Amino acid sequence: MYIMSNLLSVSMLSANFGNLNADVEMVNKSEADWFHLDIMDGVFVPNISYGFPVMQAIAGKAQKPMDVHLMAVHPEQYLEAFKNAGAAYLTVHYEACTHLHRTLKAIRDLGMKAGVALNPHTSSALLADIIHDVDIVLVMSVNPGFSGQTFIAHTFRKIAELKKLLQSEKSSALIEVDGGINTENAVQLYEAGADILVAGHAVFSAANPIEAIHRIKHNK
Repeated sequence: MYIMSNLLSVSMLSANFGNLNADVEMVNKSEADWFHLDIMDGVFVPNISYGFPVMQAIAGKAQKPMDVHLMAVHPEQYLEAFKNAGAAYLTVHYEACTHLHRTLKAIRDLGMKAGVALNPHTSSALLADIIHDVDIVLVMSVNPGFSGQTFIAHTFRKIAELKKLLQSEKSSALIEVDGGINTENAVQLYEAGADILVAGHAVFSAANPIEAIHRIKHNK
């Protein structure tokens, strides 16, 4: 599966779950590249989102790949279930994996692209030993668990540090950024080295979500 850069993944956590089909169709028709699904267990983060039934309902209508961000303890227990539910990309948290290398290998062995997410306080330098085992590094620009939070400014420094690591290790992993993304900071994030931006609140709270997606993706 070939991955190109400068992508936009729309976070369905901010969608209207009372009319989910309409929001899925909106994303299908838009210039967005992926559906971003935040799976929360109420243990790793202080919130519970949705599980496999909702994910499968989205997958049944989605015409674009499913980008799953797993915010849960013991993620290794659910890898095959996420594959079966339609995940193309599966990201687990560095902070939640005791045996990270094993988990990443298992994700890839199942045919998915493997991602590692870093909380705002976690240094990108900690990925040096496994950077060749990942396809995506997800930099959290808010503390994970809730939609609509304010972007943490030191994310720009973290992207720069991560970019240096990827270049020094000759890694082809892409940088994804999630949290507080909007039309104002998107251009700076792409310029700083982000390959993929995740936007939810900025999309679904807009008067014209399709136009908001266009503006974020094309830095307008």
